[in-house]
Amino acid sequence: MANAHEFIMNFPDKYETMVGECGILLSGGQKQRIAIARAIIKDPKILLLDEATSALDTQSESIIQNALDKASKGRTTVVIAHRLSTIRNATKIIVMNKGVIVESGTHKELMDKKEVYFKLVENQQIKHTLKTQENINILDSFTTSPKDEVTPLFTIKEINDHQVNHTTCDSSHPILAKQKIDVEIGLNHNNHNNTVLELIKKIIIIDRFELLMLSIGIISSIINGCMNPIFAIMYANIIQVFSKTGDTLRHEIHFWILILLVYSLMVFLVNFIQNVTLGFSSEKLTERIRSMFFASILRQDISFFDEENHSVGVLTSHLSLDVTYINGLTGVTLGNLLHVTAMIFSSVIVSFIVGWKLTLLCLCSIPIMIIAACEGANNIRTVAALTCENNLWERYHNLLDEPMHQGIKNALLASIPFAFANCVFFLIVALAFWYGSILFINDEYELKKMFTVYNAIVMGSAFTGYFFAYAPDMVKAKFASNYIMSLLERVPNIDIWCQDGKKIKTIKGHIKVSNVHFHYPTRFNIPVLQGINLEVKPGQYVALVGPSGCGKSTIINLIERFYQVTNGTITIDEIDIAKMNVNNLREHIAHVSQEPSLYDMTIKENILLGRLSGQDITQNDLEKACQEANIHEFIVGLPNGYDTFVGGKGIQLSGGQKQRIVIARALIRNPKILLLDEATSALDSESEKVVQNALDSAAHGRTTLAIAHRLSTIQHADIIFVMKDGKVHEQGTHQELLELQGIYYMMIQRQLLGESNL
Repeated sequence: MANAHEFIMNFPDKYETMVGECGILLSGGQKQRIAIARAIIKDPKILLLDEATSALDTQSESIIQNALDKASKGRTTVVIAHRLSTIRNATKIIVMNKGVIVESGTHKELMDKKEVYFKLVENQQIKHTLKTQENINILDSFTTSPKDEVTPLFTIKEINDHQVNHTTCDSSHPILAKQKIDVEIGLNHNNHNNTVLELIKKIIIIDRFELLMLSIGIISSIINGCMNPIFAIMYANIIQVFSKTGDTLRHEIHFWILILLVYSLMVFLVNFIQNVTLGFSSEKLTERIRSMFFASILRQDISFFDEENHSVGVLTSHLSLDVTYINGLTGVTLGNLLHVTAMIFSSVIVSFIVGWKLTLLCLCSIPIMIIAACEGANNIRTVAALTCENNLWERYHNLLDEPMHQGIKNALLASIPFAFANCVFFLIVALAFWYGSILFINDEYELKKMFTVYNAIVMGSAFTGYFFAYAPDMVKAKFASNYIMSLLERVPNIDIWCQDGKKIKTIKGHIKVSNVHFHYPTRFNIPVLQGINLEVKPGQYVALVGPSGCGKSTIINLIERFYQVTNGTITIDEIDIAKMNVNNLREHIAHVSQEPSLYDMTIKENILLGRLSGQDITQNDLEKACQEANIHEFIVGLPNGYDTFVGGKGIQLSGGQKQRIVIARALIRNPKILLLDEATSALDSESEKVVQNALDSAAHGRTTLAIAHRLSTIQHADIIFVMKDGKVHEQGTHQELLELQGIYYMMIQRQLLGESNL
């Protein structure tokens, strides 16, 4: 019913095809038809349509409108429409203005009144001087049929991993240089499977600004580890003292208590220094890597974000969580690792010096205790969970009985090593006391010697189990660090940090697209442009029209070098843009898209976002840009003028007001090339007229390339290129294309609003 089944069946995976985040792998018409199918699948009695075709081309609009007409049968349907051609056949049309109904009736009745609705129609009307309808049937062969619109898409899972070709250039950037020098640390390797030691080495390089603090923490950790055998000696001497009596006992016990007090202060001091220095260093590292990671995200070219595993949600998750996981390789964990390592080595050395026989026996059993502690800590905290994660990953869409059964099984199996870890320590203690007693009875060891070895080896090794509790964090840290490092080291094909390439101070705006072929990096088998040729002379206003998916927006993306052409060349003033510095290229270009992007700042701050680096903007410059955008009078009429906050996403403003502020933002840099991608498609007729006047004013003296689905907005263009299947099929002025009676002529016929079209 939504005309979606036919194009879905052309996909390799049919209804199982992944559409990508926000439906990025589908065209506008395809997404809209799927949304309609989703709306009518529950067979609603009331159907609400809010601008369901506003962003579609004429061809897709016709298909969607047919789907909506079918979906509306037998249902109460309420439609909001800015494209008045879509509601000509409505049972009743209600015209509203400032919250009040001013007119109602059918299309013909309202046209006969020649009042508000009639004026709205006139605003969208297209100059149409050809009256003959003789060859309408023949012209159908020029247009794209609904079936032709279908372009089989391939999901990312079907595409082999594509290795990015790295360019070798200076990664410094004049804008970013003022932020943090450490953003550009020069890591240019491309190894995504670094070992733990390699990751620690890279992290230390990043953390080099806190190297003194880190060094103090490392030294403190090693000293802290060496404190254990010292305590073992003290403890053994205290035990030995209790074998004495009288004044000797009193004198010696006071001495060792004093020594213990001094030792306690040393332990406090060393632990304090260790945790403060490593904690501070770790927090600074987290801050620095998060800043570097975000800068690296901004560095990537647009093709990077087209991939499913680089969606906004995934990247923000890595930014917020993975960066903190790196603490599993630094900070407290690093301190504990060094602490335990130093403790083991120093304890073994002291124990061998004091009594090698008992030391050898204890050393033979220590690996069993360490393994048991490791297994116990891992099992009780992570092993069962990790196994469950694997099961859930493999059986996510299956019934939960099997994962539950497996989870119980894992829990039972995990209990065995955990229980063993708790008892093995006491078994080793029993073994040490047994052999120590034999040595003591045979007068080979005195009491002090036996307890020195016992405390240094057995008790010291018992603390190593605490370290393995951090093993899960270290595993997370390794994976997180690998991902973060791979992004920090990733050099995109189109690198905004690269200082190579030709830089031009001024341009005329002569654009030439010569035999350009292109396919998107995530869809290698789907050609978008197939040898397209077009030329835009300086100062011309040029329009691109055609069905959805024909490559109009792709051309704009290629001119801005969001992507690299597969074959062919694009030149500006006879200079290949691939040889130009990408930042310098974009400084001469301004882009106004269909959806205005405003931020929760003042109007002035939003406009100034468009200025160039180092560009000095005065209040007069600001007002001049706003006057060209036809928004100055509105702004000065606000209570706070240019200091008015627009709210999140510009919620305090209407669509037309937001779009004109975006136009002012584009003009503030005084660009020679202006790119307009459906800048008025989502606006009502009145706002469209105001914004179109602003765009006409903004285009004066500039090379302007506009994409339009509402053909009334580009009928005065110097030249119109009609695209289909990635090629230019027709070109000329509005009148020339009408006389040609080809694809453009048929598109005009579909958008005419006169009574003859009823």
